[in-house]
Amino acid sequence: MKRRQFLQLSAFSAGFHYSGASAETNQEKNPSLLQPIRGSWFEFQHCWAHESGYWDAACAAFSCEQWKQKIHEIAELGMKYLVLLSVAQDGKTFYSSKLFPSWPLNCPDPLDAVLTAADEVHLKFFISGGFFDEKIGVLAGAEGTKKRLQAMQELVERYGQHESFYGWYWPNEASLNPYFEDNFIRYCNETSAEARRLTPHAKILIAPYGTRKTVNDDHFARQLDNLNVDIIAYQDEVGVRKTRVEELDAIFARLRNIHDRVPRVALWADMEIFDFEGDTYKSNLIPAPFSRIQNQLAAISPHVDTILVYQYQGMMNKPGSSAFAGHPDSTKLYDDYRNWLKKSY
Repeated sequence: MKRRQFLQLSAFSAGFHYSGASAETNQEKNPSLLQPIRGSWFEFQHCWAHESGYWDAACAAFSCEQWKQKIHEIAELGMKYLVLLSVAQDGKTFYSSKLFPSWPLNCPDPLDAVLTAADEVHLKFFISGGFFDEKIGVLAGAEGTKKRLQAMQELVERYGQHESFYGWYWPNEASLNPYFEDNFIRYCNETSAEARRLTPHAKILIAPYGTRKTVNDDHFARQLDNLNVDIIAYQDEVGVRKTRVEELDAIFARLRNIHDRVPRVALWADMEIFDFEGDTYKSNLIPAPFSRIQNQLAAISPHVDTILVYQYQGMMNKPGSSAFAGHPDSTKLYDDYRNWLKKSY
């Protein structure tokens, strides 16, 4: 969205009252003010097991009630949006499907649980369009595409009544080098066309990587205009150690200039709040220190409409949470962010 809606949440039993309305007003009065985190990616199981040793097992054991509690916990921090990374993985779904077998999770339908809870706290979900009969990072052929579109129809039939079913997210993410590849644009637009047919009012979001390589030229502007999406949340790639925090201001200023040429497509950020415990891409994800995250917010805030993070799950937990999933330091990051939010807004 190009303009954040007002949100007012009573939060934290300790008496903290977060007002998204005041955050909106303060940001407009002082564009240099750091934006709050407006949402996060969300998952039932991580797509790479070697990165998720601190939370996958806990999530698999969650009861449906614990999934609901996790949604309420996230809403308490004033977040408005959740982007569901996948509704299926390795040929199995995270919901009750007639088309595919289901994952053997303790909660038989975690998708319904989180959407029900999101309805209650007015959180908005972007529902994933994958991964069904396709491998992560590999665009499907004709048969895989057919199954993806059939699954999207099933998702709408089963869950479309939820107020929190706000939009769609296409999880086979584009690599910008420095442009979108033609086959990604085809994948995106054919999937979006079906989404528009099934859910005409839903917003469509993508989150490409290779952000540092983007260029502000006519070809990239034409590509943006040809993409059948509403929102692009560019990965800042700080967590994956491709980009330094001090480079972010220039990168997102360039993106702002590009998107001002194509104002139909909103500019959001996918800000990484993790680090690797060891080697990049080969070890568990752990929470980044809030000092780094605050610097990321400072660099990105002046340029984007909304900041999402990858991700609350595993990296943040409310102390004492009965739905704990993540690294032990996740409670410290939660407290550090909560305290900053309380002082700032």
